[in-house]
Amino acid sequence: MDIALQAGLIMLVAVPILLIIGVPISIGIGLSSTLAMALILPFENAMVTSAQRLFIGTNSFSLLAIPFFILAGNIMNNGGIAIRLVNCAKVISGKLPGSLAQSNIVANMLFGAISGSGVAAAAAVGGTMGPLQEKEGYSKEFSAAVNIASAPTGMLIPPSNTLIVYSTVAGSVSVSALFIAGYIPGILWGLGVMIIAGIMAKKEGYISKDSYSLKRGLMVFLDAIPSLLLIVIVIGGILKGVFTATEGSAIAVVYSLVLSFIYRALKPKDLPRILLDSARMTAIVIFMIGVSSIMSWVMAFTNIPQIIANALLGITSSKIIILLIMNVILLVIGTFMDPTPAVLIFTPIFLPMAESFGMHPVQFGIMIVFNLCIGTITPPVGPILFTGCKVGGVTIEQVFRRLIPFFIVTAVILLLVTFLPELSMTLPRLLDLVK
Repeated sequence: MDIALQAGLIMLVAVPILLIIGVPISIGIGLSSTLAMALILPFENAMVTSAQRLFIGTNSFSLLAIPFFILAGNIMNNGGIAIRLVNCAKVISGKLPGSLAQSNIVANMLFGAISGSGVAAAAAVGGTMGPLQEKEGYSKEFSAAVNIASAPTGMLIPPSNTLIVYSTVAGSVSVSALFIAGYIPGILWGLGVMIIAGIMAKKEGYISKDSYSLKRGLMVFLDAIPSLLLIVIVIGGILKGVFTATEGSAIAVVYSLVLSFIYRALKPKDLPRILLDSARMTAIVIFMIGVSSIMSWVMAFTNIPQIIANALLGITSSKIIILLIMNVILLVIGTFMDPTPAVLIFTPIFLPMAESFGMHPVQFGIMIVFNLCIGTITPPVGPILFTGCKVGGVTIEQVFRRLIPFFIVTAVILLLVTFLPELSMTLPRLLDLVK
């Protein structure tokens, strides 16, 4: 049997088995990849190479942005910033059908655009908006479904930790270009969810009892400006070349910390808990990147990506069919695998194939992250789905039927992102970030 096939089978079989018996996915990927490497190299060399790849995979300056953005998100979640964004969203949504649900969507987009975390958005915004919607007669299932469906926009609208991971594994792909490329797809996702939520709210008669006078609305908006300025400072600074994405993430931490103390919503005694939570989350992500680097080495050494590409091209040479197959695979993978390992594993496999069809690496990055965002709200593993259900006080069975229309609209937008490069590439080209 060919050595590439043997290595591929070991990884393909070992990972699911380890997951079934309860081994964490990062450990499963690391063990299976090291076993595959031991098949290729002498045992001692395989152990040394695995250790080297573990270190090399995490030895990247750009990856420092991840712990800083995670920390900034946790500070915002505890520092009074989330509630101001929710109030601002309520003003923006105005008199739209189901205005509180629309406020939830807008708030998730704003909070995600600052924190870069869909799970954090679902917890912070859903925890605030859920009781308000229940008080005005919204069903728990509807409220939870809207919160869950809109929370992943934060993984597309910058800053996005998943796009930073993709930039690292894809090679020379600009983080700034990826950030800007995520705006239109992320906003389209949010608008699509707003349309479906509006139709459902109108059908069920959800009418807001809260109204804002011009003066009150202006005061609420002014109160949210310092929080919204974080987006302008971080993204604007990155685009203008004042600082890198990594430096921008550190600035986000300092700014959100100062703002939280000004709001008097955060106390010094809260910092150890926030730092510990951020360290735990960072450790999970960074360790996953390190062990996935071992798998990437094995795949590159044995030419597994090229073998898979040749197999797909043996089925059909149609660009449309191949891209559809990629999307289906990524959608299925996203239902049981976290976005970070999925990006690390499948980027080396699919990116060369996508580039051979003329797809720009930036567009492919948005496509793969969009697919995996859908996976975060899909059973059986979806982290945003579980968070949204827990915060909303509902079960997955109760909320899943409500999510089906949202799945349909996001799938349509995914197809547009896949086959219309302009959606991802227009802004980066206008800003001279890509050629």
